Amino acid sequence: MLVGDGWAAARPQPRLRPWVARYVGYRSAGAAAAAAGPQSVHRGLPSGHLTLNISLGEPVRIVGMPRGDQAPGEFRALLGGLHTAPVLIARGGTEFGLEVALEPAGAAAVLGVPAAELTGHVVDLTEFGRDLARLPERLAEAPDWAHRFAILDDVLSARTAGDSDAVDAAGAAASDVEWAWRLIRRSGGTVRVADLARETGWSRRRFGERFRREIGLTPKQAARVVRFERAAGLLKAGRGLAETAALCGFSDQPHLTGEWRALAGCVPTTWLAEERPFLQDPLPVPDPDSEP
Repeated sequence: MLVGDGWAAARPQPRLRPWVARYVGYRSAGAAAAAAGPQSVHRGLPSGHLTLNISLGEPVRIVGMPRGDQAPGEFRALLGGLHTAPVLIARGGTEFGLEVALEPAGAAAVLGVPAAELTGHVVDLTEFGRDLARLPERLAEAPDWAHRFAILDDVLSARTAGDSDAVDAAGAAASDVEWAWRLIRRSGGTVRVADLARETGWSRRRFGERFRREIGLTPKQAARVVRFERAAGLLKAGRGLAETAALCGFSDQPHLTGEWRALAGCVPTTWLAEERPFLQDPLPVPDPDSEP
């Protein structure tokens, strides 16, 4: 477990790692929200994971959904599917809660719903069962981050206990779609979709249909999101715009800026200004693809 000032991060127990990437606990002081301004928002940016957001304090108030057909609302705990537009979350006083990053395959294993059915949606966690609905109360009563992460391990392990076939297959060769998804992630979103389709032996159209049906995004959308997510991490770490564009495979800085407008709803400098009071976020937990 990694622990810092106002945050903690950990990977789940090994059995859960095919489906759950990481846990992050956070507690930000009201002073940071005040510094950001009374009308500030946090942009929940597109990423390669579905996100469980569980508040241990005030409800999460979403003022802008990634899909235009969903109304804003307040949630004690929510699930955000993969998305290609930002989720706008109102900043308040002290923010206290946990986030759980699910692999796309984890949607079916943990929630009982395929990732594709959740794409672009924000769903109240109470819709997925009483055990998940009780998580905010149970986690709030726990004395520290280690105990909260242990509760998550117990609850999520119980939900996947019946997936013996999936557990047995965790170390086996991945399906073609899983292989392609991992390669997109390892390449930072720079691999060509045509090359992926050729390696699978499918036509590009057939490959795209199967990929979208399993992951919830088209291969091109997935590559854009992964590349964008890598760029966000580099910018947050202090890299410059031109350097980030070159490292992430954008043709130039204007190309990077255009992708940010499309996927974040703002230019990178605006996002950095919004996030500056909150930049004491946890260090990244190692990606499972990068581990031996």
